[in-house]
Amino acid sequence: MTGDHDLRQQISRLFADGLKRRVASVDLDLFEAGILDSGAFVELLLHLELDFGVQASAADLDLDHFRSISCIADFVAERGDTLHVLRHAVTTVVH
Repeated sequence: MTGDHDLRQQISRLFADGLKRRVASVDLDLFEAGILDSGAFVELLLHLELDFGVQASAADLDLDHFRSISCIADFVAERGDTLHVLRHAVTTVVH
């Protein structure tokens, strides 16, 4: 459970620092709230690949995978490169 919480925190920081978008709750619908639009969605996919080693294929682009920070964390946990995720976690802690 701690790993899930840590991953949600990392993705929350990605939104705040990388995408410059504030998200009030990890369960907030990012599309309904207007936080994720087409441009931000593409930028998010780039950050997920660079920061977590997640390469999303066209089949992965179901919007439900990206509806909230919690959903994104589940997506990253399932498809991410474990080494990338760990390296990102360590880098985040060090900074």
